[in-house]
Amino acid sequence: MRIIGIDPGFAITGYGIIDYIGNKFSVVEVGVISTDACQELSDRLLCISKDLDFLINKYKPDAMAIEELFFNTNVKTAIKVGHGRGVAMLSAAKAGIKVTEYTPLQVKQSVVGYGRAKKEQIQQMVKILLNLEKIPKPDDAADALAVAICHAHSNGSLSRMF
Repeated sequence: MRIIGIDPGFAITGYGIIDYIGNKFSVVEVGVISTDACQELSDRLLCISKDLDFLINKYKPDAMAIEELFFNTNVKTAIKVGHGRGVAMLSAAKAGIKVTEYTPLQVKQSVVGYGRAKKEQIQQMVKILLNLEKIPKPDDAADALAVAICHAHSNGSLSRMF
């Protein structure tokens, strides 16, 4: 199964594409889509859309896993991140790819085994699970890989139940 994991944003959207075959992971592509703060929000969202459409067309993932929105106080930022999330989900829907959403707690639990894991712990486990030489940078890229790993673990658990 090929999975594209998304850490949504409007300034930086992290993506990680992995193959999960026979309980083994391999990284296909990892990176970020960055937008210019000087651009209008609509132009930034268009940039995200075009880049995700390109990645989906090039790598043909079977599924998209995306982190659910979590925010504490800044509603304005949360709304903009929500727009970025929507663009990512729309790119998947246009390509006929099923989208599954995961909370930060689910991602931490799946990758580290502890729902209150620190960012450094998650990044270290991403490095170990994917057999990488170093932790992917920036953090958004590593976070996207963590979401993809979470989906692989969750999807594997579901398929074993039937």
